[in-house]
Amino acid sequence: MSSLEVTALIVSGVFVGFINTLAGGGTIISLSLFMFMGLPADIANGTNRIAVILQNLTSVSTFRQKKLLDTRKALWLSIPTVIGSLIGAQLSVQIDESTFRKAIAVVMLMMIVFILTDPDKWLKGQLKLQEKKVSIWQMLIFFGIGIYGGFVQVGVGYFLLAGIVLGAGYDLVKANAIKVFIVLMYTIFALLVFIFNDKVNWQFGLIHSIGNIIGAYVASRWAVTWGAGFIRWFIIVIILITSADLFGVIDIRGMFE
Repeated sequence: MSSLEVTALIVSGVFVGFINTLAGGGTIISLSLFMFMGLPADIANGTNRIAVILQNLTSVSTFRQKKLLDTRKALWLSIPTVIGSLIGAQLSVQIDESTFRKAIAVVMLMMIVFILTDPDKWLKGQLKLQEKKVSIWQMLIFFGIGIYGGFVQVGVGYFLLAGIVLGAGYDLVKANAIKVFIVLMYTIFALLVFIFNDKVNWQFGLIHSIGNIIGAYVASRWAVTWGAGFIRWFIIVIILITSADLFGVIDIRGMFE
């Protein structure tokens, strides 16, 4: 691996860790870069989970120090999400490469809707919901989110934030803390599925994780004050380019050969 590739993995990791901690969608950058650098889509999907675990471990630690994490509620919501993620991860390793590339492309394009609607404007906390116990309905919702997160990590943060804020009543900052805890828990189990099916490139994943940890640390410490306007449009551009590549409209890797 060249020094340029190492630099690209680390620098992109900083952006991904920062974006994922603040809201979600940063995984688009990881998957795009991994595939541009030659990894098949299914292995890129598995490899990405290494950095996700480490960035969320960093974020959870920081949110706990700042006393923003409701650990009890996060644990309850994690249980159905973990179960769902095992199903989703198994589904992702069973479909063929071509189908999976198109599935990722469709998911990426769907993420544009969430990015453009600016979820910060409609995610408001509700104290009464926070005090309620986790319901069967919430368990089913997070089970479904877990299936999606296990299948492909892209944009799962938006779904989790919606579920935690609208369903459990937390404000955006505390919802972010619960979100990163849930992602940490289910990704550990999902990664085991990818490892068992030999869908992980450890070299790419560990180097990329260095930047992810830095980005997650920065975002979790300044989650309230940092804006995301530029990042939102940056992600949209990445989505459009990567989706075009996945659908075969353009050939990014071929441009650099």
